Amino acid sequence: MSNTDNTSAHRGLRGDPLWRALGLLGLRGGPVARSLLLGILGAGSALALAALSAWLITRAWQMPPVLSLSVVVTAVRALGISRGLFRYLERLATHDLAFDAMSTARSRLYLALAGGPAGYSVGLRRGELLSRTGTDVDEIGNALIRAIIPIGVSIVVSGAAVAIMAFVSLSAALVLAIALLVSGVVGPWLAVRGAQMAARAEAAAQTRNAGAIMTLLDHAAELSVAGRRDALLDESRAAESEATEAADRGATQGAWASAAVPLAVGISVLAAALVGIGLADSVSPMALGVLILLPLSAFESTGPMTEAAMQLQRSRNSARRIMAMIDRAGDFQEPPHSAAVGTGRDTVMARGLRWGWPGGEVFGGDDGVDLDIEPGSRIAIVGPSGCGKSTLLLTLAGLLPPVAGTVTWPANNDDTIRYFAEDGHIFTTSVRENLLVSRGDAPDAMIADVIDRVGLGEWVAGLPQGVDTPLDAGADSISGGQRRRLLLARALINKAPILLLDEPGENLDRADSDRLQRELLDTAHAVLVEPDRAVVVVTHRLPVDHRADSVIDLRRTLPSEKPVADARNRE
Repeated sequence: MSNTDNTSAHRGLRGDPLWRALGLLGLRGGPVARSLLLGILGAGSALALAALSAWLITRAWQMPPVLSLSVVVTAVRALGISRGLFRYLERLATHDLAFDAMSTARSRLYLALAGGPAGYSVGLRRGELLSRTGTDVDEIGNALIRAIIPIGVSIVVSGAAVAIMAFVSLSAALVLAIALLVSGVVGPWLAVRGAQMAARAEAAAQTRNAGAIMTLLDHAAELSVAGRRDALLDESRAAESEATEAADRGATQGAWASAAVPLAVGISVLAAALVGIGLADSVSPMALGVLILLPLSAFESTGPMTEAAMQLQRSRNSARRIMAMIDRAGDFQEPPHSAAVGTGRDTVMARGLRWGWPGGEVFGGDDGVDLDIEPGSRIAIVGPSGCGKSTLLLTLAGLLPPVAGTVTWPANNDDTIRYFAEDGHIFTTSVRENLLVSRGDAPDAMIADVIDRVGLGEWVAGLPQGVDTPLDAGADSISGGQRRRLLLARALINKAPILLLDEPGENLDRADSDRLQRELLDTAHAVLVEPDRAVVVVTHRLPVDHRADSVIDLRRTLPSEKPVADARNRE
């Protein structure tokens, strides 16, 4: 292979998502070598046991003095014991290696996200983050236990089996080597390839079937009038049949791949027997015994290779998702914060602002939005789901870069603005600690006051330990409404001059939601927020009698239409 080919292969390996994800595991040579060595010793004991047992059986047939066999008998017993012992130790070593590696991977993944742009981390869906750091990292760890270590063991033990056979017969060794390749490489490759092809074909057929069914459900009357209902039903049945056939094809290829091991064993034993017939007059009976029985143990190390290949594919899919998340974080650019200008140090000014996620839909129309968030202002951002309300809030918070236009933040933006997401996390600790994450120096009187203001006073008073009662299951310990009020209390206890609140009335009944929004947007009475602090609220629906200074109504309209900013004077 030329240097160019070597370089291309190396780059291809480095570009493989699983290879890149393995770098997150922080693998050390010592634990990996120990796991591999114990696996080789366990499989090697089985191989040596087969060879020595074959020699002992054929030698005993010659009825030698018992004392001459005592060492071999003891060795057979020792190998039988060491086989199970080394396998047990190998399981302990590989699982310890995998658990340590998965812990390291999660730590590095959290650090990569925490050290990256805040806007990207805040915008991640909680389900996506849990899936990537949970199940997907587990799959990367499983690649060690169920794929990489077994593959290394199989390569070494298979090579040893072929070498032992070569001492007896080169032709038998060649047949064994080919059979081992078939059972350890070709069969697993066919299984993975078949599973992938079947999965793609099944997914495509199910997509067509789902499309036909949705069309039938949404337009049943029109289709009946047009005479196309039966055609769509036939299309749905055909797609469902194709999905079933694809699954059957995948199962068939998997069955043939699983049959590769017993077929290879049979062929190797048959070939060894035929070679043994030809060597009967030139080798000892003990050598013939080894020639016949050794292949039975040689294939023990290739048996797990089909599952190892499937595990590698599952781990590669998980690694692709993990690395895509890290790469997106690396591509994300934090918006620059400019110096304070305008009417005051706690003012945020937007001019011609258009916003959106990088590479996603752009909101704000052609002309963008002009907006001033000044001390004491009350602003509501309303609109249906998907119209960019939360994305606008992230942009105003300085967590997303504007797509067009400008946003000017105060010089001390990190201390001025606080964004509180709709799906904020409830930690598995006490009620008090869940509030102190927002303001660590909050005194007990302030905590009690804010709890009363958001309507949780009676609930907290009924808890066994009051505010020190632990929420052992996090958000699952409380109802959706209690969670929303606790998150609001966390926002209100923060001392930032500008509060950006995403859906503070979510999960509350209509009356409570309306009352809460009226109090958040009211500076005349200042029940929830001090009159000199600015509040921006994102909501699906505002109460009719709100007291907001201005309302930004975002509608998913044509680019030429500009969102409406309805200013009204405070009473």
